[in-house]
Amino acid sequence: MNRHLRFTAELFRNSAYAVLIVFATTFVLLLIGRNEIGEGVIALAYLVPVIWSGYRWGQGPGMSAALAAALSFDFLFIPPFYTFTVGNLEGWLVLAIFLAVAVLLIGRFEANLAKARETTFMYELSSVLASTRTQDAVAHTAARYIQRLFQAALVNVIYQPSSQSPRVVVSEPHDGNGEGRPDCLLPILNAWGLIGEVQIWRGEFGKLPSEDSRLLQNFASQIAKALERTQPIENREPANGFASKSSAV
Repeated sequence: MNRHLRFTAELFRNSAYAVLIVFATTFVLLLIGRNEIGEGVIALAYLVPVIWSGYRWGQGPGMSAALAAALSFDFLFIPPFYTFTVGNLEGWLVLAIFLAVAVLLIGRFEANLAKARETTFMYELSSVLASTRTQDAVAHTAARYIQRLFQAALVNVIYQPSSQSPRVVVSEPHDGNGEGRPDCLLPILNAWGLIGEVQIWRGEFGKLPSEDSRLLQNFASQIAKALERTQPIENREPANGFASKSSAV
């Protein structure tokens, strides 16, 4: 799942930490002496803070560390020294390979972390939904978790307890603003048919996966099972009227 960087105080703080770690690595390398170790060893040494920053703090700090490491590497360890000019082909190749490897590793870390976050999120959502006792609690829990994961501008979870009852709309955040049609619309289906839907409006800093993605389909399935489990026995009948009323809210 592609995600845009959200520029927050935490991002800038972690990026500053990542750059400081690169500077500390540079200090150690200067103490050892550039004449004692080759450019290849120096490049490998600089990968350590880059990899650590990407693993510990994510893509933004990792890229900050990679940029700081590349500039320090060029300025201090690639002839001519104390200039950002690269004087020979070998220097260009070493610098280019270093940047390519750093960016590739950070991208891999980010992809793996995204999968881990999604897996953790699904486990948390399933656990919380399993402990809910009412349909209203199911809807509020699902809306809150989905909004948090995607940093959505607005999430509506709409369900109809029975064919005789009106639709219930649960929104998260309560003061959210969804303009126009939803960017993502997930039907909630169970054995009786369509019982509701999830409407998601994309936030400023997030990107939604496609509606047929495995992640969103799992969300809809978990919500449908929880709503069916918590439905009062006297209302357990198909909500046939929902499909004709499910216009965008």
